[in-house]
Amino acid sequence: MTAESSSDNGRETPRPGGPERPAWTFLTNHGHVLLSVARDPDIRVAEIAARVGITTRAALQILKDLEGAGYLQRARVGRRTHYTIRPHQHFRHPATAAQEVDGLISLFAGPPPGDGPAAPADR
Repeated sequence: MTAESSSDNGRETPRPGGPERPAWTFLTNHGHVLLSVARDPDIRVAEIAARVGITTRAALQILKDLEGAGYLQRARVGRRTHYTIRPHQHFRHPATAAQEVDGLISLFAGPPPGDGPAAPADR
């Protein structure tokens, strides 16, 4: 069994210098990159890569894929890149093609827990 293969408990062996990661997830790296851009349209590629747990080169390729498929647009603003999500694009898989990605974005890219109004204290 290699370091990249999954073990009997459904978890990967820890990579050198990194934490143990699940053998599989519900969202692909493309989904995680899209959500990272939705949360912060001015995010840097290196920040996307770190957040998703991929290389900078992989993040750039995914951004290119998403732009080519019409899910986002990139524009240079000074020395930075600004991303604009096109939320009314449909999912690519036939089983979910009737749904638009804005539902996924609103589900995951909303304010993180704890950033909303304070919950009433128990009395």
